[in-house]
Amino acid sequence: MRNMRISVRRLVEFVLRSGSIDNRMASSNRALEGTKIHQLLQKSAGDEYQAEVSLKLERVVDNIAFLLEGRADGIIKGEIIDEIKTTETPMEEITEDFRPLHWAQLICYGFILAETAKLDKVTLQLTYYQVVDEEIKQFQRVMTRSEMALFVDDLLSKYAVWAKMSAAWEMKRNKTIQELSFPYKSYRRGQRELAIAVYRTAMSGESLFCEAPTGIGKTMSTLFPAMKAMGTGKIDKIFYFTAKTITRQVAEDALIEMRRKGLAARSVTITAKDKICFLDERKCEPDHCQFARGYYDRLNEALFDMLQSEEAITRPVVETYARKHTLCPFELSLDVALFCDAIICDYNYLFDPVIYLKRFFAEGPGKYTFLVDEVHNLVDRARSMFSATLRKSLIMQVKRGLDKKLNKRLLNAINAMNREMISLNKKLTELGKTVYVNKEKLVDWNEAILKFTFVAKEWLPQNNQSESQADVLELYFESLRYVAIAECYDERYVTQVTRSHGDLEIKQLCLDPAFLLSEKLKLGDSSVLFSATLRPIDYYTNVLGGEKDTSRMIFSSPFKQNNMHLLVADFISTKYQMRENSLESVVDALFALISGKKGNYLFFFPSFLYLQNVYELFREKYPEVQVQKQETSMDEERREHFLEMFQADNEETLVGFCVLGGVFSEGVDLRGDRLVGAAIVGVGLAQLNYESDLIKDYYNKSIGRGFDYAYQIPGMNKVLQAVGRVIRGEADRGVVLLIEERFSAERYRALFPAHWNHAKTVKNIHEISHEVSEFWQNS
Repeated sequence: MRNMRISVRRLVEFVLRSGSIDNRMASSNRALEGTKIHQLLQKSAGDEYQAEVSLKLERVVDNIAFLLEGRADGIIKGEIIDEIKTTETPMEEITEDFRPLHWAQLICYGFILAETAKLDKVTLQLTYYQVVDEEIKQFQRVMTRSEMALFVDDLLSKYAVWAKMSAAWEMKRNKTIQELSFPYKSYRRGQRELAIAVYRTAMSGESLFCEAPTGIGKTMSTLFPAMKAMGTGKIDKIFYFTAKTITRQVAEDALIEMRRKGLAARSVTITAKDKICFLDERKCEPDHCQFARGYYDRLNEALFDMLQSEEAITRPVVETYARKHTLCPFELSLDVALFCDAIICDYNYLFDPVIYLKRFFAEGPGKYTFLVDEVHNLVDRARSMFSATLRKSLIMQVKRGLDKKLNKRLLNAINAMNREMISLNKKLTELGKTVYVNKEKLVDWNEAILKFTFVAKEWLPQNNQSESQADVLELYFESLRYVAIAECYDERYVTQVTRSHGDLEIKQLCLDPAFLLSEKLKLGDSSVLFSATLRPIDYYTNVLGGEKDTSRMIFSSPFKQNNMHLLVADFISTKYQMRENSLESVVDALFALISGKKGNYLFFFPSFLYLQNVYELFREKYPEVQVQKQETSMDEERREHFLEMFQADNEETLVGFCVLGGVFSEGVDLRGDRLVGAAIVGVGLAQLNYESDLIKDYYNKSIGRGFDYAYQIPGMNKVLQAVGRVIRGEADRGVVLLIEERFSAERYRALFPAHWNHAKTVKNIHEISHEVSEFWQNS
């Protein structure tokens, strides 16, 4: 007999869902708009109301032992089961048969209660709370245990086809995993040790932070052992999270290599909705989009078709089946993920409190292993994901577009938000400031936003022809994010009110994302957070949710140290106040770097303005050198063209001027003679700014390392990433020049990785030329 664990919600939605996708009906999850209301109703129900009751039942149907589980909102006197639903629908439209899925969920809970408590019958109570008018409507049904048993068994029998298919696949998968050997003939230096550490982490249900330099093969070193752990039954799914499309491709390639060795495992790559949408204008409404209209009526047939034929469900595969069955490709990728073993996607599908994969993570922890790649990127991304902003200009834009007679309710909600903003603006004027910081959340402002989301959710489906709909929808989603972040708000936050260029901005700024990240990581059984540069590793462990006893590992570079000639030009200062005076010295040093060998080079700068100043002088002094520069905004086609210029057989020297921390300083793989050298101008510090200063003040108070955490370490990581572009393979050789006097200071030298301990200090332009020439002659 096969075992299958399934939640009541997933069972009901999978078997009974129908109709269309409609983002006008989209909402925050229950935790955002419903939790407080649920708690209020539960508390007001009296002592006989038992709230948030976990329910479990094993039920055998079609030779499958289903473990059916869920959480009832309330049980009254042990025999009435209550399900609370919040809604924006006007009360007069809420009838007993308003949402059949709500009753289906309640019947399942009622049956579990009847079975476990040996009750002949149960009273089912469906409670609707209308959030705009704050009204309650209740419906009751009495059902016998046998009536509910028939209903539940019918649901389970319909799901059994999918359960049997999943169980058969799992047996096949595990057999191939157990027989799977490492895909390559041998391990690289450090690769076996990393793979063993990842396997132990997955099997023990722990966390690991790991610095694995370029060349070790960290993608295979993490995916292969995680897959082996899956074969033991320890984990159900592997999630591979990354910040960049190119890294997702590397993960797909690693799985292909394992399949060549006999692995049977389904994987899906989730592409962002805006990128994969088939429409020129993304509008997820049945009246506008044929791929949204009737989506759930066609979904299961498409899933069955796809799962019978595909293992590597990449973006092109998703698009093929989406077109074949006329389905939204983004939603199809999410739905097929339920049946996949490995899910490759962006960070936000776990960590973002609005965008996260609710079908996996909304109902609590699962038997998942999280592999978080290029995790140094997660620090800034986490602060961004856990922060939220609303601007007065957007609110006024919505207000101006609405007909005052036809949209009174919505206008009242918008006016309430505007009044709060006027009040905050007055406070700025009284203080004589353009920025005001409040440590506590702005309660009245937050309540006004919440009220708007309720009214807007009711308004949107009823006004799909309105010219204002797009603006209202934008404000609605921005407001949902703001409300979501308000739920996370604690002592690690500040609210920043800023007046700038005639606009007013209110931002909930996350200063320290560690706690929120750690809570997200607990949704899995184990996690491995890794990057080529994770230095100092204690910093990343602290800011990314690790604990004091969390495992940490640092591997040395697998490449020969002498393949990279590292020079430190500490006779030049690039501090902001010194830049104009040192401009010519910087230009001459850069030319000295490229004088030893014709080839392709990258120069990195801390800002576009500084880049432009050096670029102009360099072209003026050395017009014979072919140059190109990164622009402030480059689409994918222009970025690809920029990189295509770096060919191994270029007859003349080519120099690319780039920004530290930009698109060309990470994830760029110019192997061999496609790149022979790089220069980093400055230590990567961001310009002093208000938000970074708030972060600095926070860490000064909490651990006494404000400047390190807000400026120095993030800046130095950009330097490490940029240097990492030069040596990409065992045969690569190259020169790197660090230009800035601070690179010789102990506080920066302490952040150099071990394979930089051969760095040589040069004291003038002549020494740079000499060292470079000698290196290439000896090569």
